[in-house]
Amino acid sequence: MTSEDKIKQAFQDKDWNEIKSHDSWVIFKVMAEFVDGFEKLAKIGPCVSIFGSARTKPDNEHYKMAEEIAAKLVRHGYGVVTGGGPGIMEAGNKGAKSENGKSVGLNIELPHEQGNNIYIDSDKLITFDYFFVRKVMFVKYSQGFVVMPGGFGTLDELFEAITLIQTSKIGRFPIILVGREFWSGLIDWIKGTMLEAGNISPKDLDLINMVDTAAEAVQVIDDFYAKYLLTPNF
Repeated sequence: MTSEDKIKQAFQDKDWNEIKSHDSWVIFKVMAEFVDGFEKLAKIGPCVSIFGSARTKPDNEHYKMAEEIAAKLVRHGYGVVTGGGPGIMEAGNKGAKSENGKSVGLNIELPHEQGNNIYIDSDKLITFDYFFVRKVMFVKYSQGFVVMPGGFGTLDELFEAITLIQTSKIGRFPIILVGREFWSGLIDWIKGTMLEAGNISPKDLDLINMVDTAAEAVQVIDDFYAKYLLTPNF
Protein backbone atom coordinates (compact mmCIF):
# COMPACT_ATOMS: atom_id res chain seq x y z
CA MET A 1 0.00 0.00 0.00
CA THR A 2 1.46 3.37 -1.02
CA SER A 3 1.59 6.44 1.21
CA GLU A 4 -1.24 7.96 -0.80
CA ASP A 5 -3.36 4.82 -0.38
CA LYS A 6 -2.87 4.95 3.40
CA ILE A 7 -3.97 8.57 3.57
CA LYS A 8 -6.91 7.92 1.25
CA GLN A 9 -8.02 5.09 3.53
CA ALA A 10 -7.88 7.42 6.53
CA PHE A 11 -10.18 9.91 4.76
CA GLN A 12 -12.69 7.52 3.21
CA ASP A 13 -15.65 9.74 4.01
CA LYS A 14 -14.11 12.81 2.35
CA ASP A 15 -14.08 14.01 -1.22
CA TRP A 16 -10.65 12.81 -2.30
CA ASN A 17 -10.31 15.20 -5.26
CA GLU A 18 -11.21 18.12 -3.00
CA ILE A 19 -8.57 17.11 -0.44
CA LYS A 20 -5.86 16.87 -3.11
CA SER A 21 -6.75 20.29 -4.51
CA HIS A 22 -5.52 22.06 -1.35
CA ASP A 23 -1.92 22.84 -0.37
CA SER A 24 -2.61 21.24 2.99
CA TRP A 25 -2.70 17.87 1.18
CA VAL A 26 1.11 18.03 1.11
CA ILE A 27 1.13 17.84 4.92
CA PHE A 28 -0.45 14.39 4.80
CA LYS A 29 1.95 13.14 2.12
CA VAL A 30 4.92 14.34 4.19
CA MET A 31 3.46 12.81 7.33
CA ALA A 32 3.02 9.47 5.58
CA GLU A 33 6.65 9.47 4.45
CA PHE A 34 7.86 10.22 7.97
CA VAL A 35 5.71 7.46 9.45
CA ASP A 36 6.87 4.92 6.87
CA GLY A 37 10.52 5.86 7.40
CA PHE A 38 10.36 5.82 11.19
CA GLU A 39 8.57 2.48 11.30
CA LYS A 40 11.10 0.73 9.08
CA LEU A 41 14.34 2.34 10.21
CA ALA A 42 13.72 2.14 13.96
CA LYS A 43 14.40 -1.59 13.69
CA ILE A 44 17.69 -1.62 11.80
CA GLY A 45 20.21 -1.13 14.62
CA PRO A 46 23.49 0.82 14.42
CA CYS A 47 24.31 1.88 10.87
CA VAL A 48 26.71 4.19 9.05
CA SER A 49 25.67 6.18 5.99
CA ILE A 50 27.89 6.29 2.91
CA PHE A 51 27.45 9.22 0.52
CA GLY A 52 28.97 10.02 -2.86
CA SER A 53 28.34 10.55 -6.53
CA ALA A 54 25.69 8.54 -8.37
CA ARG A 55 27.87 8.93 -11.49
CA THR A 56 30.86 6.97 -10.20
CA LYS A 57 31.49 3.82 -12.27
CA PRO A 58 32.41 0.40 -10.84
CA ASP A 59 35.95 0.59 -12.23
CA ASN A 60 36.61 3.88 -10.41
CA GLU A 61 38.91 3.83 -7.37
CA HIS A 62 36.30 5.67 -5.30
CA TYR A 63 33.67 3.02 -6.06
CA LYS A 64 36.07 0.30 -4.95
CA MET A 65 36.98 2.26 -1.82
CA ALA A 66 33.31 2.72 -0.86
CA GLU A 67 32.73 -0.99 -1.34
CA GLU A 68 35.71 -1.82 0.89
CA ILE A 69 34.62 0.64 3.58
CA ALA A 70 31.12 -0.84 3.65
CA ALA A 71 32.45 -4.38 4.00
CA LYS A 72 34.73 -3.32 6.86
CA LEU A 73 31.88 -1.52 8.60
CA VAL A 74 29.81 -4.70 8.56
CA ARG A 75 32.72 -6.67 10.00
CA HIS A 76 32.91 -4.09 12.79
CA GLY A 77 29.24 -4.51 13.65
CA TYR A 78 27.50 -1.81 11.63
CA GLY A 79 24.90 -1.88 8.91
CA VAL A 80 25.23 0.41 5.90
CA VAL A 81 22.78 3.06 4.70
CA THR A 82 22.99 4.73 1.29
CA GLY A 83 20.79 6.81 -0.97
CA GLY A 84 19.84 3.60 -2.73
CA GLY A 85 20.92 4.58 -6.24
CA PRO A 86 23.88 3.83 -8.53
CA GLY A 87 27.53 4.87 -8.21
CA ILE A 88 28.94 5.23 -4.70
CA MET A 89 25.55 4.31 -3.26
CA GLU A 90 25.59 1.01 -5.12
CA ALA A 91 29.15 0.38 -3.97
CA GLY A 92 28.16 0.88 -0.34
CA ASN A 93 25.23 -1.50 -0.55
CA LYS A 94 27.32 -4.00 -2.50
CA GLY A 95 30.05 -4.00 0.13
CA ALA A 96 27.53 -4.51 2.93
CA LYS A 97 25.83 -7.32 1.04
CA SER A 98 29.16 -9.07 0.42
CA GLU A 99 29.54 -9.51 4.20
CA ASN A 100 25.87 -10.41 4.77
CA GLY A 101 25.36 -7.15 6.64
CA LYS A 102 22.32 -4.91 6.79
CA SER A 103 22.07 -3.01 3.52
CA VAL A 104 19.62 -0.10 3.62
CA GLY A 105 18.59 2.12 0.70
CA LEU A 106 16.82 5.45 1.09
CA ASN A 107 15.90 6.08 -2.51
CA ILE A 108 14.46 9.29 -3.97
CA GLU A 109 12.02 9.73 -6.85
CA LEU A 110 13.75 11.81 -9.52
CA PRO A 111 12.73 12.45 -13.13
CA HIS A 112 16.07 11.66 -14.77
CA GLU A 113 17.84 9.26 -12.40
CA GLN A 114 18.05 5.50 -12.35
CA GLY A 115 16.12 3.44 -9.82
CA ASN A 116 17.47 1.66 -6.77
CA ASN A 117 20.45 -0.66 -6.98
CA ILE A 118 20.15 -4.43 -6.60
CA TYR A 119 22.23 -4.77 -3.42
CA ILE A 120 19.66 -3.36 -0.99
CA ASP A 121 17.86 -5.75 1.36
CA SER A 122 14.32 -6.17 0.07
CA ASP A 123 12.79 -5.15 3.41
CA LYS A 124 15.09 -2.15 3.84
CA LEU A 125 14.33 -0.13 0.71
CA ILE A 126 12.33 3.07 1.20
CA THR A 127 11.54 5.46 -1.64
CA PHE A 128 10.86 9.11 -0.83
CA ASP A 129 9.30 11.98 -2.77
CA TYR A 130 10.78 14.65 -0.50
CA PHE A 131 14.49 15.25 -0.09
CA PHE A 132 14.05 16.86 3.33
CA VAL A 133 12.23 13.81 4.75
CA ARG A 134 14.95 11.55 3.37
CA LYS A 135 17.67 13.69 4.97
CA VAL A 136 15.97 13.45 8.36
CA MET A 137 16.15 9.67 8.08
CA PHE A 138 19.87 9.73 7.28
CA VAL A 139 20.63 11.90 10.29
CA LYS A 140 18.30 10.22 12.76
CA TYR A 141 19.31 6.64 12.04
CA SER A 142 23.04 6.92 11.29
CA GLN A 143 25.92 6.56 13.72
CA GLY A 144 28.34 8.16 11.28
CA PHE A 145 28.65 9.71 7.83
CA VAL A 146 31.30 8.48 5.40
CA VAL A 147 31.46 11.02 2.58
CA MET A 148 33.08 9.96 -0.66
CA PRO A 149 33.75 12.32 -3.60
CA GLY A 150 30.46 13.56 -5.01
CA GLY A 151 28.48 16.49 -6.32
CA PHE A 152 25.90 18.96 -5.04
CA GLY A 153 23.77 16.30 -3.36
CA THR A 154 26.76 14.95 -1.45
CA LEU A 155 27.70 18.45 -0.28
CA ASP A 156 24.10 19.10 0.75
CA GLU A 157 24.06 16.04 2.99
CA LEU A 158 27.52 16.82 4.39
CA PHE A 159 26.74 20.40 5.38
CA GLU A 160 23.30 19.49 6.70
CA ALA A 161 24.95 17.17 9.23
CA ILE A 162 27.70 19.65 10.13
CA THR A 163 25.12 22.42 10.68
CA LEU A 164 22.89 20.28 12.90
CA ILE A 165 25.82 19.19 15.05
CA GLN A 166 27.31 22.70 15.19
CA THR A 167 23.99 24.14 16.40
CA SER A 168 23.42 21.27 18.89
CA LYS A 169 20.22 20.19 17.18
CA ILE A 170 21.53 16.62 17.15
CA GLY A 171 24.20 14.78 19.09
CA ARG A 172 27.67 14.66 17.61
CA PHE A 173 28.64 11.73 15.42
CA PRO A 174 31.73 11.16 13.24
CA ILE A 175 31.84 12.74 9.80
CA ILE A 176 34.58 11.36 7.58
CA LEU A 177 35.69 12.78 4.25
CA VAL A 178 37.42 10.08 2.19
CA GLY A 179 40.07 11.25 -0.28
CA ARG A 180 42.33 14.14 0.69
CA GLU A 181 43.05 14.96 -2.95
CA PHE A 182 39.36 15.57 -3.58
CA TRP A 183 38.44 17.30 -0.30
CA SER A 184 41.56 19.30 0.59
CA GLY A 185 40.59 22.29 -1.57
CA LEU A 186 37.25 22.60 0.23
CA ILE A 187 38.84 22.31 3.67
CA ASP A 188 41.51 24.86 2.75
CA TRP A 189 38.78 27.28 1.65
CA ILE A 190 36.84 26.73 4.88
CA LYS A 191 39.98 27.45 6.92
CA GLY A 192 41.30 30.30 4.79
CA THR A 193 38.02 32.07 4.07
CA MET A 194 35.20 31.11 6.45
CA LEU A 195 37.38 30.76 9.53
CA GLU A 196 39.47 33.83 8.74
CA ALA A 197 36.28 35.87 8.31
CA GLY A 198 35.07 34.73 11.72
CA ASN A 199 32.04 32.96 10.29
CA ILE A 200 32.88 29.69 12.06
CA SER A 201 34.87 28.80 15.17
CA PRO A 202 38.15 26.87 15.17
CA LYS A 203 36.46 24.06 17.09
CA ASP A 204 33.97 23.60 14.23
CA LEU A 205 36.80 22.14 12.17
CA ASP A 206 37.01 19.30 14.68
CA LEU A 207 33.65 18.06 13.42
CA ILE A 208 35.29 16.83 10.20
CA ASN A 209 37.82 14.02 9.74
CA MET A 210 39.73 13.54 6.49
CA VAL A 211 41.25 10.16 5.55
CA ASP A 212 42.62 8.29 2.56
CA THR A 213 41.99 4.61 3.30
CA ALA A 214 39.13 2.32 4.24
CA ALA A 215 40.92 1.26 7.41
CA GLU A 216 41.31 4.89 8.51
CA ALA A 217 37.65 5.64 7.86
CA VAL A 218 36.40 2.76 9.98
CA GLN A 219 38.98 3.47 12.68
CA VAL A 220 37.63 7.00 13.12
CA ILE A 221 34.19 5.57 13.84
CA ASP A 222 35.49 2.88 16.18
CA ASP A 223 37.62 5.40 18.09
CA PHE A 224 34.75 7.85 18.39
CA TYR A 225 32.37 5.39 20.01
CA ALA A 226 35.09 3.86 22.19
CA LYS A 227 35.91 7.34 23.51
CA TYR A 228 32.47 8.79 24.01
CA LEU A 229 30.59 5.59 24.82
CA LEU A 230 27.57 6.94 23.00
CA THR A 231 24.48 4.94 22.22
CA PRO A 232 22.86 4.95 18.78
CA ASN A 233 20.79 8.00 17.84
CA PHE A 234 17.42 6.35 18.47
